[in-house]
Order: sequence, then structure tokens, then C-alpha cells
Amino acid sequence: MKIRYLAVALALALTAGCANGQPTSPGRTADAAAPTVRISASGQSVRPDQGVTVTVSGGTLESVTGAAGGFNAGRTSWRTTWALKPGHAYTVTATAKNAKGKVSTITRAFRTQKAPRTIGVADVTPAAGETVGVGMPIIVDFTGPVANRANVEKALEVTSAHGDTGAWSWISDRRVVYRTEKYWRPHQKVAFTAHLAGVRAARDTYGVRDVSRSFTIGASNVTVADAKSHVMTVDHDGMVKRFKISMGAGTRPDTITTSGVHLTREKRRSVTMTATCPKGSAGCDYYKERVELAVRITLGGEYVHKSVGEYYYLGRQNASHGCVRTSPAGARYFYDISQRGDIVNVTHTTRRFADEPYADDWTFWTRSWSRWLAGSALRQGSRA
Repeated sequence: MKIRYLAVALALALTAGCANGQPTSPGRTADAAAPTVRISASGQSVRPDQGVTVTVSGGTLESVTGAAGGFNAGRTSWRTTWALKPGHAYTVTATAKNAKGKVSTITRAFRTQKAPRTIGVADVTPAAGETVGVGMPIIVDFTGPVANRANVEKALEVTSAHGDTGAWSWISDRRVVYRTEKYWRPHQKVAFTAHLAGVRAARDTYGVRDVSRSFTIGASNVTVADAKSHVMTVDHDGMVKRFKISMGAGTRPDTITTSGVHLTREKRRSVTMTATCPKGSAGCDYYKERVELAVRITLGGEYVHKSVGEYYYLGRQNASHGCVRTSPAGARYFYDISQRGDIVNVTHTTRRFADEPYADDWTFWTRSWSRWLAGSALRQGSRA
């Protein structure tokens, strides 16, 4: 009997713990399970501005495809870099792996919501491929008002070869401007992209298209025009030249050259200039004359140009109607090197450029850096 009981006990011991005829391995624990991957988006109505997040537990992410994005430092999560296109179908596939070599792959197909209302980029300055000066801003105009300025500002990307620091500042609800903290370093490439597609710019209003521009910062042209010494000092990539000048005589406020940091706007071989006051009106020094080698520095009509005779006043007395006029040699040199966005700093006059009423005048460099940042929805600058 004892032998029989021992045989039964031995048989029970051998079959204990069996499942489907296979013994359980003492080494198979929870850490050998495949990692768990989750994708946030699914269905047919994903908000495009919310993007997609992929997370993993029990492993690290090997790859994510189907949209542009980036991993966190530990590769335990991934998120789209920019918003998604409205009304667009996506298929995101994520693969993860754990320390035991177990691999999990998951795929999610979804569609983003359509935009009830849309907004786009109406214009970008400078032009694509343009070579500009070291003071040149990036001016972006939108097709409609922007209420969620921070959302839009985060979608605006600027990169430069030298990594200059800059920031956006809102001039109005339809215009935002990028300016560097200091002047651009010369002779470098700059690229701008508005990753606007899917960005929620206002209630039920989304961008539907990205816009990109690239341009070149050319030579460093920094000019100081001094109304007291009647001398214009031109620094062209470190080569300095000085020319005698004459500025606004100041018989009326609008004939005083404005002090402050100006930006060159355009240049023409000849321009016909006329007085802003009606001919024959009291106190009006009416004129209409053709000037040559004219480089515009304000929307209101101030130029650096070749003097129309009266060379006696150059270097001696302010006698112009508000422009900076100089000698034929000085005008030719300045005209030839000028590019849009060069710096012209006018000093020692009684009229300030920052006070000018022209909404489209480029007074951006009259503001301190702290005041410029105050106009940013993000209140900070970054390296481009």
C-alpha cells in the first residue's frame, strides 16, 4: 500500500503546474512581456492643432512614422513637432522594444477635422532669394486677424547659418515682425517657415498651408549721418568712408530729417520730388525737382541722394528739404553698395523717427530689445 501511495504522489507531483501539457518556466516573468505602445489619435475627428503623442511602457520607442515629430530624451514618448493638416488622413505606425528584445508594433489610422474657417500668409518680406542688409526684418502679413498669437508665433521658424538671436513682435493682429537682438551677422543664409497648417489662429479658424522663404544677408552696410558735423560715415564690411552731407533745413517740421535708426527701402536712379505743401500756400517753400542716385530710407519720402547742385552747403550747413544729400562721389558709392535693409542712423536732429505716423515705416530698430520682446506673445527670443 505504501508503494502505491508513493506512486500516486509522485504522479501528482510530476503533473502539478502543467498547462496544455507544457510546464511553466520559472524564468517567464512580467519583464519578458512585449512593451505596450499607445497612440493618442484615432477616429475621424482629431483636432489638427492637438497633434499626436505616442507613449510606451516596458520598453523604448524604436521608430515612429507617418508624421514629423521627435522623441523625448529617454525615447519613452514621441510627439508631432507641428500641427497636423486639417481634413487630412494620417496613418501613424510606432515600434518599441524592451531589454529582452521583445518588439511591439502598433498602427493607427485617423483623419483630422476640417477647418470651418481658414487663415493664411498674405505676404512675406523679404522676397525669396533676395540679398538684404544686416538690419532687415522678416515681415509676415496674414489674410485675417490672429487672436491666438502665441499659437501662431510658436509655428514660425527662423534658422540662420550663424545662429543669431531674434524674436517676433506683433505690430497688429495681422502683422508680426522678426528682428534680431543685434544686427544680423553678414554673409549668411537665413530660412523662414510658417508651419501654419493646422494651427488654431482664432476660434474655429485654422491655417491650411505652410509657407517658406529663404534669403541671404549680404554685406554689412552701417551708415551714420550726423546733422551736427554734416558728415556721413559709411562702414561697408569694415571699410569706412566719409562724405560731406547736408540735411533738412527745418523751415517746417516735415523738412527736418528724422533722427533714429532707419532701414533702406529701395533705390532708384532718379526720383522727382515735390513739396508736401500746396504751391502758393503761406509759408510753403514749394519745390519740384528731379534727384539722382536716390536711396529711400522712410516711407514719408526721405532719401539719401546726390545733391542737386548747391555743393557749397555739403559739410557746412543743413539746407535740404528733409533728405540726406551728398556729393556725386558719395551718392554713387552709397547707391552702388545699397541693398534693402541696410542701416542708416541719423543723429542730432530735433525730429524723432520713432514718432512718425506712417504705419508701414520700418521703425523696428528704434525700439530697445526689452520693448521689442514686450510685443511678443511668447515674451522671449531664441537662437535662429
